[in-house]
Amino acid sequence: ELITTPILQATQAPSPEAEASTALIAVVITVVFLTLLSVVTLIFFYLYKNKGSYVTYEPAEGEPSTILQMESDSAKGREKEEYYI
Repeated sequence: ELITTPILQATQAPSPEAEASTALIAVVITVVFLTLLSVVTLIFFYLYKNKGSYVTYEPAEGEPSTILQMESDSAKGREKEEYYI
């Protein structure tokens, strides 16, 4: 009797059904992986294009504040008004 390791032992060729099922499993795993990769890529590009810019309505540097001007104009007109309830 020859003592051989499992690597050196003769292996039996898998049946055509086993080869087909192995190929089908490999195809399904590949399709799922590519689908997930494409979804992640689409989400990345969507988030990159829409960075979430918003308007704060703050005056730019060096621009006089129109809000302060409006408040000071309305304060001048209210100084002399009196209301009696």
